[in-house]
Amino acid sequence: MASPSISMVQQQRQVMTIAPQLRQSLEMLQMPVLALRQAIAKEMSVNPAIEDVSSPNEVVVSSVAPEPVPEKSVTDEGLDFNPDVDAILSQDDEWRDYFLQGMENADSNEDEERRQHFYDSIRQTVSLQEHLLEQVALTTLGEADRELAVLLIGNINNDGYFTGSFPDLVMVTGKSEAELVGVLKVVQTFDPPGVGARDLQECLMLQLEEVEDSPWENEARTLIERHLERLAAHDEKFLCKTLALSPDELQQVVAFIRSFNPRPGRAFERTETEYVEPEVFVVREKGQYVAKVDGGQLPHIRISKHYRKLLEDPSVSAGDKSYIRERIRAGAFLIRSIHQRQETIRKIAQAIVDAQTAFITDGISALRPMTMIEVAEKVGKHETTVSRTVSNKYIRTPCGVFEMKYFFTPGLKTASGASVSNKSIQDRVRQMVESEDPADPLSDNAIADAFVQQGVKIARRTVAKYRDVLKIPPSHERRRGGGMRNQHTPRFPRSNG
Repeated sequence: MASPSISMVQQQRQVMTIAPQLRQSLEMLQMPVLALRQAIAKEMSVNPAIEDVSSPNEVVVSSVAPEPVPEKSVTDEGLDFNPDVDAILSQDDEWRDYFLQGMENADSNEDEERRQHFYDSIRQTVSLQEHLLEQVALTTLGEADRELAVLLIGNINNDGYFTGSFPDLVMVTGKSEAELVGVLKVVQTFDPPGVGARDLQECLMLQLEEVEDSPWENEARTLIERHLERLAAHDEKFLCKTLALSPDELQQVVAFIRSFNPRPGRAFERTETEYVEPEVFVVREKGQYVAKVDGGQLPHIRISKHYRKLLEDPSVSAGDKSYIRERIRAGAFLIRSIHQRQETIRKIAQAIVDAQTAFITDGISALRPMTMIEVAEKVGKHETTVSRTVSNKYIRTPCGVFEMKYFFTPGLKTASGASVSNKSIQDRVRQMVESEDPADPLSDNAIADAFVQQGVKIARRTVAKYRDVLKIPPSHERRRGGGMRNQHTPRFPRSNG
């Protein structure tokens, strides 16, 4: 019984010794290729023992190829490498997860924040709809009213305005308009302020209610409630007279109103330009689809021969040799970590390709449901490793470029017992809307019924959610070209000059 305990203590000591390198390995696994290139360049700038290969004919410890030279070219005995480094790196990813978990209590808060950054496997942007739905659970509404709140949120557009038709909603839900308005009033208390308003005036008034101790609150309320059109027309003379304000005071009131957000939902839209560079590509070889990692995207690096020779130079001091040996160790670990990252990406990408061959040949309609646990079991990795690996990585397929996590989707059961990917369902929704009669567009219920006829049971609320994901407006807005939508587009008054 004693030997396992001793072994575990030894392992823990070994891990503690190379903790920074393991952290680096975890971080590189999660990095997209653009960030990894920058990280390698930064490491080369501070570690003289690492050099880029200037000639393709030189012998190289490549960062993108599976061991092109004998191992001793990197781990020569004279470098005093700890053999446990290789042993630990080759362990199942569960060991590395155990290592990080075991360090939790010993680390400072700053270390915890850095570790959490490494663990954030999927970068997510919360949509306005998701943000509002999360707040429904925090209300005191009963179950039935919560369902109404979800329905009403489905009718809030990207600007944050409620665009639903109460007569239609009354017919669909069987509730009175007063009941629906009452639930909408609750939704209008959600963050961001002004959300759920039916027009610009209501949006501004909702935000005004959130303001405390403003010297211009009364004047702003009067202006918004009674004279918003005059403000839009820049009729300053009329407004000064009506509100009994000087021109300077009026400008202060206008500036106060201008501090409100006329499109509160826009804060949840991603406006930044994101550049992606696929590092995995799918090719067809001998009748099969094969996933390959693009090795040309990363620099080919090696341990400097010059610094290796310095270790054998008797004129070099012991202190200098110690420094050089440490730098070579760090460089060798970096090279191995890159090797491991590339191979892990390749294995997981190949598992995705094997499972989604029908998608590659037939498109989104053939995308099958797939979980990270399923892929993890196939490649012999931990689920968290799969999550880190597919984060912010892109794959080029014959039918387009996709984020690797795109292929992991839940599914819906069909009448035959098979599963259909939710992205496949979304694509069918898009196709139905594109082929509908503009004068008589399909309601969410009609789309749900069409799926039932095809053997797929789907709720109307799910259709509404998918429609929102696809940025497709409700049926009453799509009728005859969707002209009704413009009446909800807010126009915020501008001041002269």
